[in-house]
Amino acid sequence: MIASLPMYDRHELQAANDRLWHAVRENLGFGPDSLKRDGDIWEHWMSPDLLLSQTCGFPYRARLHGAVQLVGTPDNRLEGCAPGEYCSVFVARADELRDQIKDYSSSVFAYNEPLSQSGWAAAANYGFSRGFSFARTSKSGGHLFSAKAVAEGRADLAAIDALTWRHIQRYDDFAAQLRVVAHTDPTPTLPFITARDRDLAPIRDALAKAIADLREDDRESLSLYGLVDIPAERYLSVRTPVPPSS
Repeated sequence: MIASLPMYDRHELQAANDRLWHAVRENLGFGPDSLKRDGDIWEHWMSPDLLLSQTCGFPYRARLHGAVQLVGTPDNRLEGCAPGEYCSVFVARADELRDQIKDYSSSVFAYNEPLSQSGWAAAANYGFSRGFSFARTSKSGGHLFSAKAVAEGRADLAAIDALTWRHIQRYDDFAAQLRVVAHTDPTPTLPFITARDRDLAPIRDALAKAIADLREDDRESLSLYGLVDIPAERYLSVRTPVPPSS
């Protein structure tokens, strides 16, 4: 069996994620002894051995829908978002004077990967709904790398998942070199998933209880306050944009 919590597992949060998983395992009465942190994430998600993981809304609607079950959606209590929703923050350098995102449309936009909801789709959809697109793009390989690229002047703008941005502000000194220019429109946040043929109810109950019983310091570190039921249709209804140019 496979359990992984890869989406918010930077080293400062690994101990809290481990405690969350151990509580889920205790509530279930079975499962792997530890979280899996090696190997290919898509192999974890697509495996019939998957017990619990967390994915992004874009991979879910693009490839995982029908191959996995939604266990539940976390409530991260993000500003301007309903329970179970999130958004991205557009970050630019702190000394950058442009205040309208459309003014960056011909500048270098750093994105983490093409199948990221928060790093690419949310930003592209923001521009689409307002009549512009990002003409110059640069793939960074991760939200942290996108933010660093902007701070170091290798890119002019990036869209960072609001929870990841919260972590960057807590743990990374370079955050002081950045400022938030705007927020994307909220969408359902990153869901917990299990394999298609698993008995869903016990897994959901075990996860919900583990979240409810979190230590207060872990709850604050993980920004994890509850589990929300968001139907697959809401994830699937989010517009899928054209892939980035580079």
